[in-house]
Amino acid sequence: MFDIKTPEPDQLLNREMSWLEFNQRVLNQAQDTSNPLLERVKFLAITGSNLDEFFMVRIGSLQILIGSKHERPDVTGFRPQKLLQVAGDRVRRLMREQYDCFEKLQTTLRHHGIAQLDPEQWTRKQTVFLRHWFDENVVSVLSPVAIDLQQNFPLLNDSEMALAVQLDWQPEQMLGGDWKTDLSTLADDQRPSRRFAILPLGRKLDRFVNVPVDGGHGYVLLEAVVKKFVGEFFPGQAIRDCVAFRITRNADMRVDEDGAFDLLHGMQEILAERRESSCVRLEIESGADPATREFLMQCLQVDELHVFETAGPVRLKDWFRIASLPGFDGLRFDAWSPQESPHFSVDRNIFDVIRESDRILIHPYQVYDPVVRFIEAAADDPDVLAIKQTLYRTSSRSQIVQALQRAAQNQKHVTAIVELKARFDEERNIKWARSLETAGVNVIYGVRGLKTHSKICIVVRKDPDGLRHYCHIATGNYNEATATLYSDISYFTCNDVIGSDAINFFNAVTGMSIPQPMQKMSMAPLGLRQRILEMINVEVQNAASDAPSGIRLKVNSLVDPMIIGALYKASQAGVPVELNVRGICCLRPGVPGLSERITVTSIVDRYLEHSRIFYFHHGGDRRVFISSADMMARNLDRRIELLVPIEDESCRRRLLEVLDYYFQDNVKAKRLMPDGSYVPVPTSDQEFHCQKQLYRYAVQQRSEQFSAETSMFHPHRRDTELGIFS
Repeated sequence: MFDIKTPEPDQLLNREMSWLEFNQRVLNQAQDTSNPLLERVKFLAITGSNLDEFFMVRIGSLQILIGSKHERPDVTGFRPQKLLQVAGDRVRRLMREQYDCFEKLQTTLRHHGIAQLDPEQWTRKQTVFLRHWFDENVVSVLSPVAIDLQQNFPLLNDSEMALAVQLDWQPEQMLGGDWKTDLSTLADDQRPSRRFAILPLGRKLDRFVNVPVDGGHGYVLLEAVVKKFVGEFFPGQAIRDCVAFRITRNADMRVDEDGAFDLLHGMQEILAERRESSCVRLEIESGADPATREFLMQCLQVDELHVFETAGPVRLKDWFRIASLPGFDGLRFDAWSPQESPHFSVDRNIFDVIRESDRILIHPYQVYDPVVRFIEAAADDPDVLAIKQTLYRTSSRSQIVQALQRAAQNQKHVTAIVELKARFDEERNIKWARSLETAGVNVIYGVRGLKTHSKICIVVRKDPDGLRHYCHIATGNYNEATATLYSDISYFTCNDVIGSDAINFFNAVTGMSIPQPMQKMSMAPLGLRQRILEMINVEVQNAASDAPSGIRLKVNSLVDPMIIGALYKASQAGVPVELNVRGICCLRPGVPGLSERITVTSIVDRYLEHSRIFYFHHGGDRRVFISSADMMARNLDRRIELLVPIEDESCRRRLLEVLDYYFQDNVKAKRLMPDGSYVPVPTSDQEFHCQKQLYRYAVQQRSEQFSAETSMFHPHRRDTELGIFS
């Protein structure tokens, strides 16, 4: 390994603060009036969802460090308590922008016939309708929980909305004058002047209540309806205050794999613990009575650092529902229908297609169907002997999982590595693991101490000339739903060496054996970081000898100090380094003497950028890789990841074209400054919109293929193997 100097604290951007800047860029899309209105609403909902995860994981982690008296600063010099404060201040600034954006969107939505109606706007007819709806749907479903003097607070689910109701104390209205405590024994000046009740709103009632309006779409928020008629739960009692709130619980919990006899059981225990974990954020509507606010803080055992007032409705992520309202297509992006690949025609045997040549698909611009067909064909093909596959995140109705079940039922050897530790997908993966086992699949629950994050499927098939390993390796999950929303790369090959590496990979993971050296691929945590560092070092050496050099990396996150240090060294040696980092980036670009030859851009657009592509000039022998790994310590040290070289010239050329698109974007791209801020990429006379160009290319490819197909006659021929005409 070549000598790498660990970056000093002031040479790195803080991870948490960089993540918040990413969410700011998502919010910028909600603020961008050039985006269609409902797409802006969707981006705003994404910022809410992102912040939820930030608190559950990153703030939850800080809270654990603080609770354990951890005082050691991180690599950027922040101690946990200070970072909690700084991050909280940044979140509050972000929230102010969120709710300012929310109000502007509400105004514009009303102009387009989508109106959220507040109680003061209800007509008499709407009030009567909502009162009837409340009586029919709410009164018998919701149950208030009175809080006694011991503050017997109800267990609220993570992110569950509730109302805090403050009432005047009227002891003569209580049965027998008793309220959990015999108040008759208290002096008048000791009796409470007010009491509280919590009204959980649950998840079964729709938050958006449709109301009759003259044209367009009108809705009222559930909490507004319940607040309006909340007196029905407390007849004869004076209500001083009624505000909506919710809590966010710490989700940064890990199963003790050394002490867990059964990982499946251990994960179920973790899920149960999350339901009762500590509160890391209390969100409450602004304008709450100070006594209500203080009451909630005491009950939930949080201080001011963990309290966040909202200048509007809590839980903004619910506005995904409004963004997906039917009948308003004119307020959305023009539809980009995924295009069929010119190579994967449905009337061709998919194994013949892969045997002809390696193939690349660019999702979601090209359909995900060939990936599903690959596994379905393997399940039904009598010549297929075995299927081995990793599953990290899957869809709720996964055709791929169903195909694996069918393959096992068809007496094929099927092995699935189902990662139970995939955060927030644990329950779904437990369900799929059990159903796969029931079907006869050999299920492996990941690897002790590591997450299996690689995305690979091997089909072992008996071809006329012998056994062959057909591989699909990807940057994205085997999830048909997110494949239409995330930009990812699929790579199909039956290269003998790649196939041999893939078999060694599965044997090591499933057989608890010592991993054998790989010939082409690299695997984390054993050799992936080393391979990247070696490739960077080649560029450093070439630049030192005045030979051409260059590095281009497209990743989701760049955090690992060793990789950052190597890139700094490359810059200092004269290597031009171009980075496209969607989210967190701890590298400071453009610092004289340190990183002046490094540029970092980020693209936030209609599709979530998820693919990882690495390019090294390598003395003109261009090296291109795809990977499941980001440049983070967790990926390189605590996950099983794969780095795969793309050596087929056609596939390599296509990926280089894709990289060109990403580094040409001047419509959605933002450039990272040395201080951690982002600015728009300078525009030229001609706009270049990366995602739009990728889609146009896919359309062009399909159009050219269609023209070629319609200009030729294709006679039916007898299939000698199946005995039918094809």
